[in-house]
Amino acid sequence: MWEYTDAVKDHFLNPRNVGELEGANAIGEAGSLNCGDALKIFLKINENERIVDASFMTFGCASAVASSSALTEILKGMTLTDAAKLTNEDISDYLGGLPKAKMHCSVMGQSALKKAIADYRGIQILQKPGEIVCECFEVTDLEIIDAVKTNKLETTDDVTDFLKAGGGCGNCLERIEELIESVKTKG
Repeated sequence: MWEYTDAVKDHFLNPRNVGELEGANAIGEAGSLNCGDALKIFLKINENERIVDASFMTFGCASAVASSSALTEILKGMTLTDAAKLTNEDISDYLGGLPKAKMHCSVMGQSALKKAIADYRGIQILQKPGEIVCECFEVTDLEIIDAVKTNKLETTDDVTDFLKAGGGCGNCLERIEELIESVKTKG
């Protein structure tokens, strides 16, 4: 069983900002019901590009609910410029940390936020750039490379914890290992 911080437990048992947000002018979705976690985030942004309100709907585990709740609390009052700089680590840190195997929940929050910002700015995201490596969770080579670099991931288990890639059928584990090695080689 995972050890959860008091903040994770509180945000899971008493989630903030749950439900559709009336008047939202930015919406972002991440995850997939196929993999067990899905998040839809709603933002209300004023004319100065400041987030005045945020809410979420999620399907997933305690870490998914807590990460989503925490994200909406973090975002309130931020400018879009500052919000775009938020990382999954910022979400995890706000909660006092997440179990390694649950970091993908904070990654899902960061991904939904990026999509909401793109939605607000009228940028249509048609498909993920890169080549799909993990078909079970639709994770691309570019996402894996970015996660390895940004979070200093060293093993396929680390990648699975952050992105879920490799956590399904396992057919992609060899390719994930190759990507990890290519990042290490390039330094």
